Amino acid sequence: MINFDLLEKLCICSGISGDESEIRKLIINEIKNYADEIKTDNLGNLIVFKKGKCRAKHKLMLSAHMDEVGLMVTDITSDGYLKFDEVGGIDKRVLIGKQVTAGTQKLNGVIGIKPIHLTKGGESSSVPAISEMYIDIGADSADEAKKYVCIGDSVSFMTDFERNDISIKSKALDDRFGCYVLIELIKSELEYDTHFVFAVQEEVGLRGAKVAAYTVDPEFAIVVETTTAADIPEVDKNKQVCNLSQGAVISVMDRRTIYDKQLVKTAFEIAEKCGARAQYKRAVAGGNDAGVIHQSRGGVRTLAVSLPCRYLHAPACIVNISDCESTLKIVCELAKLIAGGNFDEKEMC
Repeated sequence: MINFDLLEKLCICSGISGDESEIRKLIINEIKNYADEIKTDNLGNLIVFKKGKCRAKHKLMLSAHMDEVGLMVTDITSDGYLKFDEVGGIDKRVLIGKQVTAGTQKLNGVIGIKPIHLTKGGESSSVPAISEMYIDIGADSADEAKKYVCIGDSVSFMTDFERNDISIKSKALDDRFGCYVLIELIKSELEYDTHFVFAVQEEVGLRGAKVAAYTVDPEFAIVVETTTAADIPEVDKNKQVCNLSQGAVISVMDRRTIYDKQLVKTAFEIAEKCGARAQYKRAVAGGNDAGVIHQSRGGVRTLAVSLPCRYLHAPACIVNISDCESTLKIVCELAKLIAGGNFDEKEMC
């Protein structure tokens, strides 16, 4: 079963790329009584080691990224509005009218644009550039705004965590669900020694995982992620990438990684044995921290196990609860098999 209270705490916590201190503190607080070693490196990655009942036969690293997409204040206008730019890939169409929190004081604001009755020509039907948007915090001057917000401050989306019997709606499920899976493993009684990485700055170029993988130097890695589900109206079935309610998503190839074929095969075998559902990612698109992990040092045999998610990188994402359970089961069993040396090494891909 999914611990929804913990997942909610992780999702509503702020932590855009390069400003992960709040989410890092939360994770440390959750795992400090269960981990044998917790380190924070110079970039802000959280590198964790937990002893199992037995010494691992293969050095395994599980990785999830702490950061979420968001915005950053780039200027404060004379009349107190905040100009901003994106941190990570965000579809600008979803920004207009969204509620946000800005700065360390988490001041509430709304993303605004020119009123429709003042637009001309095709402006009313086109999506304005981010440079034409602003954040309204209710200030009436730059001096007043600067009492609460500075240039360079982070801006996070304000989205309630909500669930029903089928699904969860929240911001930052990418990749707080991955962080949740790692935390649950750390809190469990592991069969084998395992290394964990809660990485920073994935959304801006896989930066944290690159240095963390070099530090840990694993033989195998499992990247626990979320990935785009496009099973929505007006998208052809052969272009939907993956589907909610069809289980964990196993990637074969994306723009950064060709995944270990034997690990892919084993993931599906494990899913069948443990009664979980799994599906292929049916598109060569995107990328994740596996892109730098698998190239670290002498190479790392790597697999990505992802939660299918609609509206990725938007203020509100939707995932299926049964998919969450399948992803958790598959990662737990796959980690045990790899670390225990029971992985079939006859086929090196």
